[in-house]
Amino acid sequence: MKERFKKLLSFMLVLVLTLSLFTACGDNEDTNEGSNETSSNTQGNDSDEENQSPYDEFITVDVFSSQANYQGIQSGWFGEIVKEKFNMELNIIAPNVAGGGDTLFQTRSAAGNLGDIVMIGAENGRLADTVRAELMLDLQEYSDRMPHIMQYEAALDMIRTTIDSPETSIFAIPSSVSNEPATTPSEGLDLTFGPYLRWDYYTEIGSPKMSTLEDLLPVLKQMQDAYPTSDSGSKTYALSLFGDWDGNMMTLAKQPTCFYGYDELGFVLAKADGTDFQSIIESDSEYVRALKFYYEANQMGILDPESTTQNYDTLYNKYVDGAILFSPWPWLGQAAYNTTANKEAGKGFMIAPIEDLNIFSYGATPSGAKYVVGVGSKAQDPERMVDFLDWLYSPEGIMMSTAQTAGTCGPEGLTWELVDNKPQLTEFGKEALLNGDATMPEEWGGGSWKDGISQLNFTTVLPIDTVEGYDFPYDYTQWESVIELNSTPLDVSWQEEMGALSTIEYLEKDDQYVVAPGTDYIAPAEPSEISTLRAQCRSIIVENSWKMIYANDDAEFDAILEDMQNTVNEIGYNTVLEFDMEVAKEQEAARAEAR
Repeated sequence: MKERFKKLLSFMLVLVLTLSLFTACGDNEDTNEGSNETSSNTQGNDSDEENQSPYDEFITVDVFSSQANYQGIQSGWFGEIVKEKFNMELNIIAPNVAGGGDTLFQTRSAAGNLGDIVMIGAENGRLADTVRAELMLDLQEYSDRMPHIMQYEAALDMIRTTIDSPETSIFAIPSSVSNEPATTPSEGLDLTFGPYLRWDYYTEIGSPKMSTLEDLLPVLKQMQDAYPTSDSGSKTYALSLFGDWDGNMMTLAKQPTCFYGYDELGFVLAKADGTDFQSIIESDSEYVRALKFYYEANQMGILDPESTTQNYDTLYNKYVDGAILFSPWPWLGQAAYNTTANKEAGKGFMIAPIEDLNIFSYGATPSGAKYVVGVGSKAQDPERMVDFLDWLYSPEGIMMSTAQTAGTCGPEGLTWELVDNKPQLTEFGKEALLNGDATMPEEWGGGSWKDGISQLNFTTVLPIDTVEGYDFPYDYTQWESVIELNSTPLDVSWQEEMGALSTIEYLEKDDQYVVAPGTDYIAPAEPSEISTLRAQCRSIIVENSWKMIYANDDAEFDAILEDMQNTVNEIGYNTVLEFDMEVAKEQEAARAEAR
């Protein structure tokens, strides 16, 4: 296994250095095994056939990606790898960037062509409807080209059951497949959610005690008052929001609910342990609590006034500049600001010690998650599309698909290497993965590491899974050698105060997180009446949620809430809620079986 894995990585490097695919593979009995030579040896081969591609025609591939936050041609080093390996470029079509909602999906569906590659959610009948509309290609006849995908038969079976398709069909492949138990947190050392703040500022104001979410506000106010300008001299704000991802509710108002064990399912907040199910619009719901939290922040002058107009990219750059002091996700604040230089200077984001935390954690998903990928029924060159998808699920593809929100380790020989049979980051890897960016070597096409990462926002295999042929995970943050690097002044300050070496260790110590076991449950298709009512209600809920945050006083906040509740109830909110509650309890039944 290990030799095969090295061969695959060597094969990729051969392509990136524009060496001959056929020369590299020609001496192997099985060309899928890649080159027998190491990457250092392949650089000397200058055959006249080096520039030949396994695919004769260069094509532009449309990728419809529901979760992508980038639209346009994939550029940079990942784009170059795709070009060298498959003689194609990826044109990402992203509803998140094109105004959000279902408009783009419906428009392309009506035209009969979602894209060459399609990444969508399987829930609420979306995948089943897409298959019935003959917008997805059955990949069964190409199964011999998918050795890596075919390893996950349980995940493929889950999709077949979900869409009630024949046992031999393969219309889609789930994301985030895993070989880990369903009750294992899927996220690694940091969970998906959590209250992260500028730890250096927090300690410098005396590390005030915080018992609840609301106790954050005066602390953040002290931090903003003490440090009113960013690294560039811009005004700082404790909190900043954006609306790109708003759906059934205001996305940023949902995040604090996750600090207390809840996650959304339609208009319901369901607790991971199955003990509570809430309607989001109830006056005492965790969602309304979060809206009140932001409202209070605005009243205190610590909420960014540009929150209503900015997008995710604008917000991210503010974090890079140190202009925002709180992050609801580690993969935002830490990814943007916790560079090696900042951490060495004692600056950066770490999880805050709030006593009543019970953070929601997604359990590993042996049968995969509800976000899937497939090939469009009108795809050009289906064989090439299948080859590309299978590569994404290969050890090489998993590593190459590292992104700001997924901690895979990048290419062997570039970002990491084996030393005494244990993985450790190269100097380039430390710069790129720990410091946040680096200039790519010329043999990799140059340019910025960060700007060139995969923009697909699709996790094929959970990073916590073990690399094929080795005994360490794809998630480099869990490597012993990397954990040992967490000894900067920032890390040491946090570790000493919290009495733990990592976020997960701290949360485990005080029983402050709860795992929702990964299951094969997928929400069923909803009746058209429900869909119509939902669209009307969520528009009103999102619009009024933003209004409540910027209300002038408590009376106006309460009035907007009451008006929102009355309006959606008149439309038929309770009909949708009843449907969502039933689905939420079905999901909990599946989780209970997995516990």
